[in-house]
Amino acid sequence: MEKPIDVEAAYKEANALLEGHFLLASGNHSNRYLQSAKVLEYPKKAALLTDALASMIRAHGIEVDTVCAPALGGVLAGYELARSLDVRSIFVEKIEGGMALRRGFEIAQGEKVIICEDIITTGGSALKAAQAIEALGGEIVAFASLANRGFCRRVGSDLEPKVACMLPPHIPLFSLDDFTFEMFAPEDCPLCKEGSVAVKPGSKS
Repeated sequence: MEKPIDVEAAYKEANALLEGHFLLASGNHSNRYLQSAKVLEYPKKAALLTDALASMIRAHGIEVDTVCAPALGGVLAGYELARSLDVRSIFVEKIEGGMALRRGFEIAQGEKVIICEDIITTGGSALKAAQAIEALGGEIVAFASLANRGFCRRVGSDLEPKVACMLPPHIPLFSLDDFTFEMFAPEDCPLCKEGSVAVKPGSKS
């Protein structure tokens, strides 16, 4: 499938495709990292990405009432996608053992919801968000992200899903592109063996 937008170029232009030695949330190391907060820093650039993502979703006939994002990383992407789709935007927050809808947000029985992240890796956070919405009677009609790390199969990609993917296979994943970076277990990391120290560039310190 033809790419609707050059996502890699957008990340590079925003200095959001980082190169170095990074400690990932999984505990593994990598020499590249996507920092989506940088690519979403300017609303007009964010709109270009989510408008393209919304076009993909519409082209597949997905009916949606609401976009829900896992806080904090997915909130900007989710809000912009909701704007592009002209639907409501909400978010869930972490609680012990999962995620919950708070701040007065409500879900109607049968409400059609897309779970949106900035980046989908294994889909663990997106799955927890989906479970929180389903527990309130919502229906998850799709998952969406700006970028897909290649563990889960997105609509239009030839990449096969990996065992680590946690998203349910019967619900489509819409994403603008695949980014398949090398990852290393700490004990096997060639960057560590060269004397480099991994840093964690994400939102958590």
